[in-house]
This record gives sequence, C-alpha cells and structure tokens, in this order.
Amino acid sequence: MRTVTNTADEPAHDGFVEKKSEFIGDAAHVGDMDEALLFVESVRERHPKSRHVAFAALVTDADGRVIERMSDDGEPSGTAGKPILDVLRANDLTDTVVTVTRYFGGILLGSGGLIRAYSTGASLAVKAADVVDIVPCRRFSVTLQYPQLGSFQNLLATLGGRQDSADFTDVVMFHGLVRDEDYATLQARTTDLFNGQVALEALDLVNEGVGRE
Repeated sequence: MRTVTNTADEPAHDGFVEKKSEFIGDAAHVGDMDEALLFVESVRERHPKSRHVAFAALVTDADGRVIERMSDDGEPSGTAGKPILDVLRANDLTDTVVTVTRYFGGILLGSGGLIRAYSTGASLAVKAADVVDIVPCRRFSVTLQYPQLGSFQNLLATLGGRQDSADFTDVVMFHGLVRDEDYATLQARTTDLFNGQVALEALDLVNEGVGRE
C-alpha cells in the first residue's frame, strides 16, 4: 500500500477545464475518516461558489480494516464519488482523501463525460501528490548537542527518514522515524559521524509512509 504525504493545509492540487466546467482536484493525507470529512468541508469553504465538491476517502484502521467513503455531492449517482474512489484503489492508496470541485460551465456532460471528468480530476491530484510506500518503520530517540542537530537531520534525510519531534533544553531530545531496513545503517552512520559519542535508542515498530532519496 501507499499513501500521500501532502497535508490538509497544503494538499496536492491540479485542475482542468472540460466544456466550460472547471474541475479542481485536491489530495491530502489523513489519519482517519473524521479527518477526511473535515478536509472535505475545508475545501467547500474555499470554494463557496462551486456547484459540487465530490470526494472519496480510503483509510486503514488500527486492526487493518479498510474503510471507504465517497460522495457524488449532487451529481448523478455513480458519476463522481466512485470514479474518484476507483483512482485511489488503482493507485493502491490508503489514508488518503481526494476531492474534485466542479464549477459548472453551463454545458451538460452526460454520465460518461462526468465519470471521465471526475476520474481525470482525481488522477491529476494524485499525480501532483507526493506518494510514498507504507512500510515497517522504526521509531527512535537520540540525545544531541545543539551543534550536532543540523548534521544529524541531514543524515536522516539522506535515508528518507523524518523528524517527529524535538525537545530543546540544555540538549536536544530528538524523536524520529526511518524505514526499519535502514535503521542499522542510520545507527552505523551516526556512530561514524559523531565518533561514537551519539547513540540511537530504538523504540516501537510501526507501519508508516516514508520516502527515500
């Protein structure tokens, strides 16, 4: 499975015009269905003059169950939400919501035209998104001196890992995540980079979406 990393505040975004109707696709990462519905409402607020904001969302819960939801938002049944959901499925995406906003141009497209348009809008949004694999990842913590922080962040980035949080006191308590298969490499390179003065502490193993340079 894969997911997008674009946030709800800065979603992936693209659009096109079909017979004077404008279709705008947006895609964002979500943690659950409630977040997905909040994102849809935020899109509606950004486009108060649009005729329709159709969407589909697909998330995987803690028990591994796949939950799907979609809406045609007033378009003929099956012509908007389902084509968007089909794009999510075709791209093997989870924990993702895609909206397609339509500004009506006055020309009816027919059922076939609507299906193609909403599918295209969703596909453009996904194509514009940052998509990563969901793989086993190792959370870790490490204590750093302030001058070491930038070098460690650069090292972590080369392995496609990410920073989750950092607490700044007299030292930096850094929490991050990296692919489990890269954790040993991160340990070894950290030891080399700081001449054995910095050691990682392995935490829990989780399934997360991360990239790799």
